[in-house]
Amino acid sequence: MRFDDRRVMTKIASLYYFDGWTQAKIAKKYGVSRPVISKALQRAKDEGIVEIYIKDESVHTVKLEKELEQKYSLKEVIVVSTENFSEEMILKSLGKAMASYVNSVVKNDMKIGISWGKTLAAFVEEYPFERHESIHVIPLVGGMGRNQVEVHANQLANRLAHKVGGTCTYLYAPAIVGSKDLKDRLIDSEDLIEVLEEGRNVNVALVGVGNPYIGSTMTDIGYLEEKDLAEIKASGVVGDINSQFFDRSGTNTHLPINDRVIGIGLTDLKNIEEVVCIGHGDHKVESIHLAATFNFIDVLITDEHTAKQLTKMKPK
Repeated sequence: MRFDDRRVMTKIASLYYFDGWTQAKIAKKYGVSRPVISKALQRAKDEGIVEIYIKDESVHTVKLEKELEQKYSLKEVIVVSTENFSEEMILKSLGKAMASYVNSVVKNDMKIGISWGKTLAAFVEEYPFERHESIHVIPLVGGMGRNQVEVHANQLANRLAHKVGGTCTYLYAPAIVGSKDLKDRLIDSEDLIEVLEEGRNVNVALVGVGNPYIGSTMTDIGYLEEKDLAEIKASGVVGDINSQFFDRSGTNTHLPINDRVIGIGLTDLKNIEEVVCIGHGDHKVESIHLAATFNFIDVLITDEHTAKQLTKMKPK
């Protein structure tokens, strides 16, 4: 029997795709090896006998996910379709997507690190209630103050720990202080040293990505003043993760403002097993592009519009 004969290929394809036969079962029917059937099925696709369509509205976002995974060598990309959504609806949808992903990777005895911001607050809000008493949540950056307390790292760590049924640690310090000297004095505290070390050794880090000039929570809260913005702009800063600023070369060691941040650094993030990043918006495209390019993140969760813009970004 010629297994490149169109009639035979059609019959094999019908058994496989319509009747649900395995390749091994078809091979037994025809008295040949399974690779022969596999080749016949591939030939049927090559000859146009079989055409496969995916009938689902998410197929275009899946294509974007695969393209971005390959472009940036990311472990996973999740793209949420948010066409005609309000900003509130976008945040809610991204939060749900991140909650679903994190929920799928959470295991007992895991240490989860969390940063701060509105998108991460949306994630925590959407996270389901569970019982993982051995899970411990650690803030990756300081979070103290009176403004927008609901998005601070300590608050998010507490709420996430409550959701998973685990425990949390607190980092009793602001995200950014007034001087390097003050930071050095604060992190000389044994409590802060221990929490920061815990943060460097989490299994999963949950972070957002920001543009310090547009829509910045740090500016809204008052961490960044006009003189700070002028300083980081002059230094070529294009984005921040965990309140650590970086430029277009992916470096941050020459940026004085980073000497005032109380939290784990970008080098620390690179050493964490899995860093999950959530972010969206035209103003964050370059920041996300660079964060992915310089391997600060492993998993990206974003919306369709932002994903399309990222596919157009040129490699560094």
